[in-house]
Amino acid sequence: MRPAAMTGAADAAPGTTRSGPTASYLSKTDMVAALIRELIITGELAAGEQLRQRDLAQRFGVSQTPVREAMRRLESEGLVVGDAHRGFTVAAGDAGPVEENFQIRAALESLGASMAAEKIDAAGIARLQELNEQMVALAEDDPHYAELNREFHAALQAYSRSPLLMSLMRLLWASLQDGPRVARSQAASAREHDAILDALRAGDAEAAAARTHQHIMDAQRGTGS
Repeated sequence: MRPAAMTGAADAAPGTTRSGPTASYLSKTDMVAALIRELIITGELAAGEQLRQRDLAQRFGVSQTPVREAMRRLESEGLVVGDAHRGFTVAAGDAGPVEENFQIRAALESLGASMAAEKIDAAGIARLQELNEQMVALAEDDPHYAELNREFHAALQAYSRSPLLMSLMRLLWASLQDGPRVARSQAASAREHDAILDALRAGDAEAAAARTHQHIMDAQRGTGS
């Protein structure tokens, strides 16, 4: 991913016009912060990588001022770390308390599950069921399980049909380095996936949220993910 230079980009946000009372203004700082945030989320800017303001300014076609302001904003979000001697670097994953990370993930994923229960179709249910069956078929500790588990959770959140929620989840998974982790037996995890699927089939948003929340928090206690 190579974001284009931003000359003139601050005049109007994508999808808006420069005229009219409803046109929304997006500053250069907003644009630079969004571009750097995306580079961190996608992994193009790796954890611990030093962020040189001059290089970023040239890359995005702006002065160093909006880059510096964007860095401060991203520091407040916990995505970068400022140091008096080294400048700014990409924050390392898992920097926050483990319990707090799981609580945030459980809150967001349970919300996504409740939204998905109201929107998911038969094809979506079948896709999630297929992923879970693939996980069940794997031997315990098979390295492919973690990948399938991440795909299951990502797909479940995608059926929420909420771009904002998905953006927040990508930020969280980036901070956790590669997203959801498996911390319990695969069989236990798959059984809880089945319980979530039952709630989705029934269109029961409350049950889908509760079962997903319990599923995530059990992972923190070593009984699932």
